[in-house]
Amino acid sequence: MNITLIGYRGTGKSTAARLVAERLGWTWVDADAFLEEQAGQAIRDIFAREGEAGFRDREAAVIQELTRRDRHVIAAGGGAVLRTENRDAFRKTCMTVWLVASAEVIERRLAADATTAERRPALTREGGAAEIRRLLAEREPLYRAAADVIVETDSQTPAEVAERITQTFVLWRPSKSME
Repeated sequence: MNITLIGYRGTGKSTAARLVAERLGWTWVDADAFLEEQAGQAIRDIFAREGEAGFRDREAAVIQELTRRDRHVIAAGGGAVLRTENRDAFRKTCMTVWLVASAEVIERRLAADATTAERRPALTREGGAAEIRRLLAEREPLYRAAADVIVETDSQTPAEVAERITQTFVLWRPSKSME
């Protein structure tokens, strides 16, 4: 059994994953950082060399590997829900938590994160708030379909988000497909 955190970049997945893992005594992993370590290059460089399809292939392999582990809190990449096989892996092995934030908060968080520009590609031509709003709208049905739990992160501290996830997990019962 694992916990996977999904959501757009900048919603707090990595921070919450670390805090939840500490509370549960589990291991946590940032799937994007794991992928970069395996590839020996930044996601931005993978996108430049292999395109989005090449990156998504690598991401799917990482998701398959990580979800086979036990007692891990996985911070999935923002686009991990785009592939059916990733959503299926989450459904079979994880309580999946969708972290939600407004486009304005996401934009502010990304602007404050010095590593975003050097590690992450722009996913569309428009970039900025327009990119965030468009991709949030496109991905919302996928996030919603994959999620067992939805946690809003705009007005909560990382510790509050982690506590909500931990408390929910303690009470959570897996679906029949996981038993």
